[in-house]
Amino acid sequence: MATLGYAELPVPGGGQAPAVPADFAELAQAVDPHLVQFVANKAERDTKYATAPVHTIVSAADGTVWKKTSSSSNTWVTWWEPQPVWDRTLTLKPAFQTGDVSIGLMLLDGGRRVELKGRIERIDGTNITDPNAVNLGAVPSDCIPPALRTWPGTCSMAGDTTDGAGRLEVLGDNSSSAYGVAGDLLWWYQGTGGTPWVDISGYYWRI
Repeated sequence: MATLGYAELPVPGGGQAPAVPADFAELAQAVDPHLVQFVANKAERDTKYATAPVHTIVSAADGTVWKKTSSSSNTWVTWWEPQPVWDRTLTLKPAFQTGDVSIGLMLLDGGRRVELKGRIERIDGTNITDPNAVNLGAVPSDCIPPALRTWPGTCSMAGDTTDGAGRLEVLGDNSSSAYGVAGDLLWWYQGTGGTPWVDISGYYWRI
């Protein structure tokens, strides 16, 4: 049995009487790892190709293309994916509403990173102020990190305050806080008198 090309595909040599079914089966098995595999979405990829060999290429119906980087675990890198959309949002606490900038969340980098945008204000128009953390709302379940994530959040400087930023944090599955549970978005601010609105724009790593 001769082998051809960089893939070393098995092809019966000249004059060799092939055992046709077995030879075709061997050729098909050799070709298969070099084909692009097709799935409907990431969930089907993870189910169907979790044990596929390293270098397996899979494409989803939306055009996303992944390459498997491990032969022992279900680990992939994203070669290309469609332009993400703001397809997730916060569940705001009853005292709050969306401000002048609409709220949106999206998952990036294969679900490893969460991007946020938008402004939050109080429904009654008063300043957001508290000596401790203010619980603004909660992120969707698929955006909850394993541990605490933090980033700076800007805010209005109207009124007495001269501080233009505070601390935003999302509580993780392993977080312990007196101010919320896993997935809650907390705002910490030391500016005088609080602030009329908080801009949550930023990102954090989900894993």
